[in-house]
Amino acid sequence: MSLITEPHFFDPQDRALSPTAAGDEFYEALIATHQELSDGQSEALNARLILLLSNHIGDLQVLHEALALARASGNAGASPS
Repeated sequence: MSLITEPHFFDPQDRALSPTAAGDEFYEALIATHQELSDGQSEALNARLILLLSNHIGDLQVLHEALALARASGNAGASPS
């Protein structure tokens, strides 16, 4: 299995929901989950969420690919030192 980078969200209760709309719904829920948390609490929540979802995925090849892609995309706007 390889990392899926195209919109892949769905709602099992409503298959007519587009992947983009379902992704937007998830993003809104993620933002709402962080409301009223301190920066430290928000960072801890992100760490727990990453570990939970990584465990759910389980495929080390996919997880390594995701880590590499996330790091590379995070450096795209960085200026060289």
